Amino acid sequence: MPVLGIIGGSGLYDMPGLERVEEALPETPYGMPSSPIISGYIGETHLAFLARHGRGHVFAPTDVPYRANIAALRSLGVRQVLSISAVGSLQEPLAPRSAVIPDQIIDRTTSRPRTFFDDGIVAHVGMADPFCSTLSAAVQAHAGASSGGAVHAGGTYLCIEGPQFSTRAESYLFRSWGADIIGMTAMPEARLAREAGMCYAMLAMVTDYDVWHESEADVSVEAVQRVLRDNIDVGRAVIQRLADAGIPACGAGCRDALEHAIITDERTFSETARSRLAFLTDA
Repeated sequence: MPVLGIIGGSGLYDMPGLERVEEALPETPYGMPSSPIISGYIGETHLAFLARHGRGHVFAPTDVPYRANIAALRSLGVRQVLSISAVGSLQEPLAPRSAVIPDQIIDRTTSRPRTFFDDGIVAHVGMADPFCSTLSAAVQAHAGASSGGAVHAGGTYLCIEGPQFSTRAESYLFRSWGADIIGMTAMPEARLAREAGMCYAMLAMVTDYDVWHESEADVSVEAVQRVLRDNIDVGRAVIQRLADAGIPACGAGCRDALEHAIITDERTFSETARSRLAFLTDA
């Protein structure tokens, strides 16, 4: 039975109706995940929740163990991942308290391990469309019925290194590129999910107008946290509706991402590298 992984804040764990709850902390070839993974069922749908920044928000965006998180979820049977993330808006129509289901990413991170493939194994995995269109469509449908604000289908997420917010000049530059929302965690998370053959979609909750907007106060942690508290119920409602409807079968080919992607001659793989990547070939 497929498992839907949820990566977001720890407040999402407290799902009404979650049954047969278990907690796991699987060690991976890349260390331990950010937090224990809480799994359980809503009806017949199996869910697994992981707090991206750890319990108590102890990991800065750069320090999140992205590889361990994706490897741990996959080891528990997760093949589809929903990221619930806070973002700033770079466009006037995307107002605070609205939601965006992005379909593209611009990666501006600089200091994070970006791939499972290193130590003598090279893979070029296609990232033209970084979000699973099937899972994104399902999230869009359920978000529209759950959100108190507008829900926008499509858009480009610009991922910065952080943990600082943008300068005003950077915010204007990112707007000129046509980016729609800005955050700090979509990469390498989306790229690693693709390498692992997992569907990946995002429910991006807009908390502020970044620093470009002349009539709004500049982004602050206090303002972000206030809107995030309001958005927890929206995230729970979307998860509940996804679970009630059942996880959609992927029609985007996410599971086949590694087919023909590994360019290194398999005969040269070291036993250490084979062992480390074994989780990618599990059924």
